[in-house]
Amino acid sequence: MSNLLQVVFSGMVLGLIYSVIALGYQATYSTSKTLNFGQGEAVALGGLLAFTLAPLVSYWGAVPLVAIAGAALGLFTYHAAVAPALKRGSESGWILGTIALGPLVLKNVFEAIWGKDDLAVAAPFSSTPFVLFDIRILPMELLTMGAVGAAVLALAWFMARTRYGKAVAAVAINRSTAELMGIRAAWVVSGSFALSGALAAIAGLLIAPLTTTSASMGVVLGLKAFQVAVLGGLTSARGVLVGGLVIGVLDAVTAYSVSSLYKEIPGLVLLLLMLSFRPTGLFGSAVIKKV
Repeated sequence: MSNLLQVVFSGMVLGLIYSVIALGYQATYSTSKTLNFGQGEAVALGGLLAFTLAPLVSYWGAVPLVAIAGAALGLFTYHAAVAPALKRGSESGWILGTIALGPLVLKNVFEAIWGKDDLAVAAPFSSTPFVLFDIRILPMELLTMGAVGAAVLALAWFMARTRYGKAVAAVAINRSTAELMGIRAAWVVSGSFALSGALAAIAGLLIAPLTTTSASMGVVLGLKAFQVAVLGGLTSARGVLVGGLVIGVLDAVTAYSVSSLYKEIPGLVLLLLMLSFRPTGLFGSAVIKKV
């Protein structure tokens, strides 16, 4: 039983990291109805920069630099792969564009710079765990849980209380009407991609000391975050948190009770079922379109 509790706790921590990445999917979908399928590469960039910068400026000093780099990558992705497709009126061009830029181009660029091997990033705390209810908890795991909670609360406050957040809500409801009210929708959309990239890069920074980092880590994590976003709903922050916990625990329990070779299968099956029977997600709301 203690082993199972340990597995569930580890899955919850990993699931929260999935949730942070999935919030980036939600940010871009709310403003432009597009998803950045290169989101995983922003995660990899965060972890790889942590490996490079932490010895130079400390782990804490790397945090703002990683966030800025992730935001810059998000902006670059929008202007290079998404905006041209939207201007042409293509409803699917951005999908191919973000896939080509992320998993195909950026992954190879990262491999050329950092190599293909797994790289270890030192945690900013002691690696000695403490025990609570027979569960060994690393200080870095507590930092991850606290950081995710703080990020969600800060994002909720930012969206509800700031002018930019209200502009995001207006663009999400009706972009044309928002522009008539003086809101520069293009800036709002590009800002959502910057936010998406920053969140993903911070997720990479958080997960790197818990596992390792590599140029290829973004492929799996990006797919996991997409599963979380679909499961919870692309219009619900609460759904993203719940979806992350579900997928994280499901992966961990499957790896423990069956085999790590099969841990991806339950999440993929759940993704297919959700897309087939409830594409809005567990907590998402249906969107009515005028045709």
